[in-house]
Amino acid sequence: MASRAAMAALALALASFALSGCAKKHRIATVPSVPAPIQSTETGLASWYGHPYHGRQASNGEIYDMEKLTAAHRTLPFGTWVRVTNLTNAKTVDVRIIDRGPFVDGRIIDLSHAAAQAIDMIAPGVAEVRVNIISLPALAPEQNWYAVQVGAFQDKDRAERLRASLEPEFGPARLILRRGYPPMWRVLVGKFPTEDAAGVLARRLQTAHGSGFVVRLDDSSPNIAGPTSSGSQP
Repeated sequence: MASRAAMAALALALASFALSGCAKKHRIATVPSVPAPIQSTETGLASWYGHPYHGRQASNGEIYDMEKLTAAHRTLPFGTWVRVTNLTNAKTVDVRIIDRGPFVDGRIIDLSHAAAQAIDMIAPGVAEVRVNIISLPALAPEQNWYAVQVGAFQDKDRAERLRASLEPEFGPARLILRRGYPPMWRVLVGKFPTEDAAGVLARRLQTAHGSGFVVRLDDSSPNIAGPTSSGSQP
């Protein structure tokens, strides 16, 4: 009799252990396996662009389709995904960075037509937004370089004159072609391993010339114009 009671107790203990194990496994299964989004936020004005850039080469080399959810940013690596929230209506859209811009002071991101439509900013053209990084590509240290853009010109000769005038005081400068219609020649000064370091030069250039903002150097981009006529490179 005692033996049967002991066996029953053992069976009950084993059953309880098994149920406990199942419950534990269930709790583990509910834990998200996807890492939390990177906590990086930027707030400012967004604009959007369509024609005449639709169907032309973006800065990362792919063809820009204004009906896809993409965007241009000055410093985020190509392939970064960001969530853009229109602060006037709380609508959001997720976009992939494939291009460089906007090259207008005070603006932080340039959305495709489709992305702008998703957050109801087609009519106003610009909107106050919050940009949150949700995914970043893996980059080698040598891919993280920054410069300061001082101007952009349709006329390459004007761009070259500005580049040459800046170089003696502010260091090596280069021209980068922004393809489109019309194409634009961007004047970039310096080469720095961090945005903060580039920001120091940007402030000097803003004081001296009234213009200057930090941009990422994309040396793998097909839009790099190569050495200037003086042979200067950053």
